[in-house]
Amino acid sequence: MPKPRLLVTRKLPDPVEERARRDYDALLNRDDAPLDRAEMARRAAGAAAILCTVGDDFSAAGIAALPDTVRMLATFSVGYDHIDVAAARARGIAVANTPDVLTRSTADITVLCLLGAARRASEGERLIREDRWTGWAPTQLMGTEVSGKRLGIVGMGRIGQAVAKRALGFEMEVHYTDAAPRALPPDLPATFHADADEMLPLCQFLSLHVPLLPETKGWLDAARIARLPAGAIVVNSSRGGVVDDEALIAALRSGHLAAAGLDVFAGEPRIHPAYRALPNTFLLPHLGSATQETRAAMGFRALDNLDAFFAGRPLVDGVA
Repeated sequence: MPKPRLLVTRKLPDPVEERARRDYDALLNRDDAPLDRAEMARRAAGAAAILCTVGDDFSAAGIAALPDTVRMLATFSVGYDHIDVAAARARGIAVANTPDVLTRSTADITVLCLLGAARRASEGERLIREDRWTGWAPTQLMGTEVSGKRLGIVGMGRIGQAVAKRALGFEMEVHYTDAAPRALPPDLPATFHADADEMLPLCQFLSLHVPLLPETKGWLDAARIARLPAGAIVVNSSRGGVVDDEALIAALRSGHLAAAGLDVFAGEPRIHPAYRALPNTFLLPHLGSATQETRAAMGFRALDNLDAFFAGRPLVDGVA
C-alpha cells in the first residue's frame, strides 16, 4: 500500500524528518524558505496532509487554495491562530496541534524574559559587545528586584502554571486571572481574580499566557496598562497579537512601565520598529520552544497525530 503523501512546509529537526521520510511519502522543504499561498498550493498537489508551522498562511483564503487531496493539517505548534479552523472544518480537513511538549521550555523562556527585562540585560550586553563598558560603578544599570515581588499571570493553563512554579523559586507572590479558578496542586499557591482589572493594580510583574482569539486580540491595551502600578514589568511569551503595540510602546516611553520582555510579536518577523529603539525592552525572536529536545518532541507529536489520522484512530490533539 503506498504511503500517504505529506508536505512538510519548513525544515524540521533531523530526527523528525527521518521519521517523516520513513512513514510517509514526505515532501521536505530543504532550503527552509517560507511558502506563500500560491507555492503552498503548488507543493501540496497530491498531498494527503500538511505538517505546517506558525508562519504558514492557512487563513480561509489559504485553505480554499489547497487541492482537494489535502485531508489534514498537523501544525508544529500549540497555537493554531494561523489556521482558520472553521474553514478547515467546512472543507473536511482535520486539524491537530502539539500541546504539552513545549510547556517547560516556554516557561523557561518566560522567566528569561522576566529576568532580562528586570535586570536590564539587553543594555548590559550592548555595553560589552560595543566595547563601551568602562568598569563597575555603584549606580550602573540598576534594575528591578524580582525576588519577593507580585507576579500576575493572565491565563493559568499548562504554561501559566509552569511559570508560576518557577516564580515560587524566586519567592514571588503569584496572582492569576482566567475564565474560572483552576484546580491547582497544593504546592502551587496562587490567588485567583475573576476580574482581571482588579488584579492588575497588584502586579509588579505581568505575564501573558493566553491564545490569540478574537476576544484576546489587543487584550493588553492602554486602559489595562494604566491599571498596572508605576514601574511594572510586562512579559509576553504567548502571542504578539494579545498586546496593543502602540499602547505598550507609549507606556515604556513614558516610564509608566519600567520594562518589557517579549518573545513574540504581532506580524512576526516584521515587528513594530519602535521596540528596537527602546532601551527598556528585552527582545527575543520567538524562542519559547527552541530547544533540541522540545522541537523534536513537537515534531514527533505532530507525526503521532498524523499516524492516528491515517490509521483511523482519534487524533491525539485534534482541534477540528
